[in-house]
Amino acid sequence: MDAKGPVTRQIILLHDSGGNREHTVQALPDLIDQLRAKGYTLVTVGDLAGLTPEQAMPPVKETFELTLDRIGFSFFRYVDAFFRFLFVSAIALGVGRLVFLSVLSVFHSWVWKRRRPPAFDPDGGALVSVLIPCFNEEKVIASSIARILASGWKKLEVIVLDDGSSDNTSTAVERAYGAEPRVTLMTFPNGGKAAALNRGLAVAKGDVVVALDADTLFPDDTIGRLVRWFADPEVGAVAGNALVGNRLNLITRWQALEYVTAQNLERRALAALGAVTVVPGAVGAWRRSALAELGGFPGETLAEDQDLTIAVQRAGWRVEFDPSARAYTEAPDSLRGLLKQRFRWSFGTLQCIWKHREATFSTKHPTLGFIALPQIWLFQIFLALAAPLVDLAVVYSIIAAVMDKIMHPVEWSPDKLTQSLLYWAAFILVDLSACALGMALERRAPWKDLIWIPVQRFGYRQLMYYVVIKSVLTAVRGPMVGWNKLERRATAEMESNA
Repeated sequence: MDAKGPVTRQIILLHDSGGNREHTVQALPDLIDQLRAKGYTLVTVGDLAGLTPEQAMPPVKETFELTLDRIGFSFFRYVDAFFRFLFVSAIALGVGRLVFLSVLSVFHSWVWKRRRPPAFDPDGGALVSVLIPCFNEEKVIASSIARILASGWKKLEVIVLDDGSSDNTSTAVERAYGAEPRVTLMTFPNGGKAAALNRGLAVAKGDVVVALDADTLFPDDTIGRLVRWFADPEVGAVAGNALVGNRLNLITRWQALEYVTAQNLERRALAALGAVTVVPGAVGAWRRSALAELGGFPGETLAEDQDLTIAVQRAGWRVEFDPSARAYTEAPDSLRGLLKQRFRWSFGTLQCIWKHREATFSTKHPTLGFIALPQIWLFQIFLALAAPLVDLAVVYSIIAAVMDKIMHPVEWSPDKLTQSLLYWAAFILVDLSACALGMALERRAPWKDLIWIPVQRFGYRQLMYYVVIKSVLTAVRGPMVGWNKLERRATAEMESNA
């Protein structure tokens, strides 16, 4: 062609005989002038063939096939961009959360050793009321009471609340502790855990109330470690350190790792900010006057412990976390039991954050409103809903790479697949880093189970994603959800040096 205007810089690329390498041959803007100087005339292919521009470049007719082709290519381009965005966002959020948890957890560990209350006085301290709600707990209730009575804290009363059990729970209590003056058994028709706790609270005499699940075993120093914090009149509740006491199979070992590396790690970080969101039902203590002010244990949600913890803080009380106040609980040892428990937790969490939605971004309680509650929405709900797509992106990248290799073997490059796998590896590395930190901070961490952390990413995490998705869909539909009582097997044990 004749170039009468400015010449655009061009790069001419030639393939070698193998078609695998490209070499830069020319990048000279005055090449056309050199050709013209030698007498060459540059024309278009159309001019050479004697075609008009309309004949050489006819307008493309929009056909159904062409439209479908364009939509298909656009779809896969946008899907690829979406998955890439998911990878980067998930990694960025994961790294940010890891830094957040790491810094604050280490800070809490350092501060806690310096500001923890002095050793408790087991004889001259406050009276403690221990409430044990139970429903069909015949296998475990006697052991739980025995551990409470063996406590180093002597001024206590134990109130067993039989919430309409259909087994021999009450008989087991009467047989073992009918003559024990510190143990009171109350039986009534089934009304739910919160109602049972409130019945016990109505007759409790202690200034401090310790509530625990019937399958939980307390070491002899746990009550004292919880109670010592109430010397500070601003403390309304204290969370203990719940650990899995029945590491029997892969499912319970996975949960043991999760308790140490996720739940307690997060609780340490939030405790450093003064914004603990859950005093676990397995091990926690409450100031009786705070409970009276709030009307007792709430029954509107399936997570009454989390609901009450948030309410205590909104009422102006402080909530502490004592990692040395340990308790060993019986975790579900079957897939069915695990899914039932986690669905209750997840659905209960949704109920709680929705019930306390006015506290989100509230300046009255800034750490609770701007950090604690938003991080539940972000990491426990939204990120959990998006996380399956990250796993799907890996599968999509592998399938797309294989198809591309088959259909375009010459142009195929493994770069996209490699990049996706590197993204996914970074996502896993963030998980493993958080786990390692949680294990390091836990004095009695299950180090023998550490080898299961990489495997936990395949299967267990996907089950947790399923539970969150099911909870959200159930919340949208709005049906009534029951407690889904788990079957006890009396398999929880305390560590020998606990």
